Amino acid sequence: MTLFPDTAVKHLTMRELEAALDHLRDAPKDNGVIELIVRRPRTDHREVLEIAEVDPVKGLIGDNWCVRPSSRTPDRSPHPEMQINIMNSRVATLVAQQKERWPLAGDQFYIDMDLSKENLPAGAQIAIGTAVLEVSPLPHTGCNKFVARFGLEAMQFVNSPVGKQLCLRGINARVIKGGVIRVGETARKL
Repeated sequence: MTLFPDTAVKHLTMRELEAALDHLRDAPKDNGVIELIVRRPRTDHREVLEIAEVDPVKGLIGDNWCVRPSSRTPDRSPHPEMQINIMNSRVATLVAQQKERWPLAGDQFYIDMDLSKENLPAGAQIAIGTAVLEVSPLPHTGCNKFVARFGLEAMQFVNSPVGKQLCLRGINARVIKGGVIRVGETARKL
């Protein structure tokens, strides 16, 4: 699937976004369901998967993370702390408004789980299928692509103080134990 923002979708206002905060805060703390897996084979392309394999060196197999340069590493190699991107599926539902638009966010795993700093601080581990991921200390924030796809107020919302505390834009993680992950499986906080 090649990505093009859908200009027919009305972007939500800050008031509409903030009205959903209680629902977003009610996401499960310890066990969440994997609702979507997305692989990014190249820039602005997405493949929705039912099953994925993750590896400590390559990240999500077939994803472009392992070949994408990073401005955050001295040699521009892929940043090991940004190997996997996870977004709360409740937030994806809110900003995207339709599940078929979730992949526009650019994350690989969409989980109905509380991703807040309080619930999943840096170093926390999540077991999914036969894999284990570790939460990175690097923040995952909204950018220009996020604005184009979901609106300026959506980016301001996820990057607000409460948005950052709740990690509404999502979290970065790295694979510490490779394995297989399937849609519908439970992600368990270890």
